[in-house]
Amino acid sequence: MMKSKIIGVSILVLIICSAFIFNYMNTTAKKTKSNVVSKDNIAVTGLIGGEKQGLFDDTDIQKILSSKYALSVHYNKSGSVDMVTGDTSKYDYLFPSSENELEIFKASKGKQLVKSESMFNSPLVFYSWNDVTDALIKQGVVQKVSDSYYVADMHKILNLIQENKKWSDIGLPNLYGKVSIASTDPTKSNSGNMFAGLLANMLNNGSVVDDNTVDTVMPQLKNIISKLGYMPSTSSDIFDQYLKTGEGANPIIVGYENQIIEYSQQNPAVWNQVKDKVKIIYPTPTVWANHPLLALNDKGSRLITALEDKDIQNIAWQKHGFRTGINAVQNDSKSLKISGIASSIDQVIPMPKPSVMEKIINNLK
Repeated sequence: MMKSKIIGVSILVLIICSAFIFNYMNTTAKKTKSNVVSKDNIAVTGLIGGEKQGLFDDTDIQKILSSKYALSVHYNKSGSVDMVTGDTSKYDYLFPSSENELEIFKASKGKQLVKSESMFNSPLVFYSWNDVTDALIKQGVVQKVSDSYYVADMHKILNLIQENKKWSDIGLPNLYGKVSIASTDPTKSNSGNMFAGLLANMLNNGSVVDDNTVDTVMPQLKNIISKLGYMPSTSSDIFDQYLKTGEGANPIIVGYENQIIEYSQQNPAVWNQVKDKVKIIYPTPTVWANHPLLALNDKGSRLITALEDKDIQNIAWQKHGFRTGINAVQNDSKSLKISGIASSIDQVIPMPKPSVMEKIINNLK
């Protein structure tokens, strides 16, 4: 009897040990497999404009980059102007928000550039609030198009600013100060830089500023920009401030169209609370932010190839609001879960050429 018990206990111990060993080996195998995948991925590190942070943090995009292209992408956030004029020795790629920054980089560090490709696009827009938009409609500055989205006449809104009109003068006594449009720092961030270029064009009677006319418009442009006070250094920062501080602090700001689309996707609970209060206004004319990826080595070139993937391009539009226009991706505004987005961007003026914009930036520092 005792012998049977000993045999029984021995068998039980053997079963338990076998189960433990099997579980350990299985777990180890899984970890080893995971480590192999991670080890095989190529780490790519670069600088990006703040408006693309959500795109790079998207887990669906990360999975595609890892599974299809064996890339593990890392980034630091930077203003577009800063990234192309600063130290780039530690990076595989740069991802500013404008072709102008690409040209600035070519002029000063062209030998470092291996390849570049513009694959994401977003027009410059204004973000405002119901009361402000209604007041501007009454002033004939803003109009609603086809009951779907709003446009602002840049000549008329510039007149309000230059005439030093107060918010109270246009029917908004609850708002303090003079009519203005808050912007990022044009010497550091692309959205502010592009807004400065757009203003310069408007001050030049709606014609693109060139080497012969830039000195004429600079005093007026500096006067407008100097009155804005503190200006954030990235587009994501000013957009966050706009939503957090509200109408009193930021009646109108400059941003990118994609920011509101992305925000509505990433923050559905908060978006449901504010969606009936905020307004997207398309300046006419506006300017395009064409986001070029600058590859500084072979790893950067591989990232360009990966981001041209059709699935990534679809996610870029549907979840992050970047108009793509390549790989047969359709940017249908009706497919978005947000109203007020223009189906197409038709009234566009070119930015001043890079050498003129560089002169504008230097004068605004």
